[in-house]
This record gives sequence, structure tokens and C-alpha cells, in this order.
Amino acid sequence: MYSWDFSIIWDYRWLLLQGVGVTIAFTIATVVLGLLIGLIAASGSLSRYSVFRVSALTFIEIFRCTPLLVQLIWAYYALPIISGIELSPVSAALIALSCYGGSFYAEIIRGGIVSIDVGQSEASSALGMMPYQTMRRIVLPQAIRRMVPALMNQAIIQLKNTSLVSILAVPDLVYEGQMVAHDSFRPLEVYTTIAILYFIILFPLTILVRRGEKKLGAR
Repeated sequence: MYSWDFSIIWDYRWLLLQGVGVTIAFTIATVVLGLLIGLIAASGSLSRYSVFRVSALTFIEIFRCTPLLVQLIWAYYALPIISGIELSPVSAALIALSCYGGSFYAEIIRGGIVSIDVGQSEASSALGMMPYQTMRRIVLPQAIRRMVPALMNQAIIQLKNTSLVSILAVPDLVYEGQMVAHDSFRPLEVYTTIAILYFIILFPLTILVRRGEKKLGAR
């Protein structure tokens, strides 16, 4: 019978905490960049001009319909060959994760905007408001309220997705855990600790999302 020994984790606590810091930093960076990319892509997908609409929809479907793991590998190995720009593992992972998340944020934003009754836009136009004024004053305030729960859920998924950057040797929690497991020869304890750390980070966020959904639903 296997004899568990978690005391070894204490010896590597700072390495694992450093991995936690990298994971959280990566999540924040890719969520912010992903939202920016998603907003641009959503605007393009709703454009009246076919060149913008087709380009945005192509981007969204390519990143939504291919595995993130493949995108990470492609960004690190293929993108530098095509672009001629050398990318570090961190840069490649940041690009892939941001674009992947952005494709989902784009659909959330687009769905939130189109869910608003078109009659409100028509009424605003009849009152002499410009399209950008209608979007800023009428559509977006209502759409954002509907988008928030989905956006927050996607942010949680994005945090879990960061675990894949370890394949590019980005020193996140999983990568540091792999190093600890190889050094200590206690993989069960190490990966159990990693799972617990992810739970500690994610569980409060899921509670926050649920409370947010209830508050928004009550209004």
C-alpha cells in the first residue's frame, strides 16, 4: 500500500508558490488581452462591411474549432517561421491563449449585443442618435449586464487553460510541479497539491460568479 508523505511539499513551497504567481499573472494578462481581441472581433462580426465580417468570423471559428494545445505548439514552432520573428515560450503562450480566449469572448460579446431588442436601436435612430451613441448609451449598458456571468465563467476556464503552457516550459504551477515531482520522486503528493492549489484559487471565483448571476437575475 502506498505511503503518502506530504512533508516533502514544504521543502519546495516557494517554487510552487512562484508557479502560482506565474499562473495568476498569465490568467490576468490573457483575460485582458482576450477581452480586447474579443471586442474587436465581435465588432467586426457585426460590421455591415463583408470584408470585416468575414475576417472576424474566420478568426473566431479557427480559434474556437482547433485545440488550444495545437495552437500553443503552432504559435511556438510555426509562427516564428512564418513571421520571421523569434518568440520566447512566454510570448508564444501569451499570443495563443489570448487569441483562443478572444474567440470565445467575441461570441459572448456578440451574443450579448444581438440579444437586445432591435426596436430600441430603431427608436434611438428615430430620435436622431448616431449609431455609436446608440451602442454606447442604449445597447451596451443592457448587453454588458447579460454578458458578465458568461465572461466571468470564461475567465475561470482561461485560468484552467493556463495549465497547458507548461508544454512550452513556461514556469507556471504545473511546470514547477513537474520539476518538483522529478526531483522529489513523489509525483502523487505533488500533483495532489497542485490540484488543491487550483481548487483554492478557483472555488472562490466560482462562488463569486454564482452570486453575481443571482444579483443580476434579481434586477
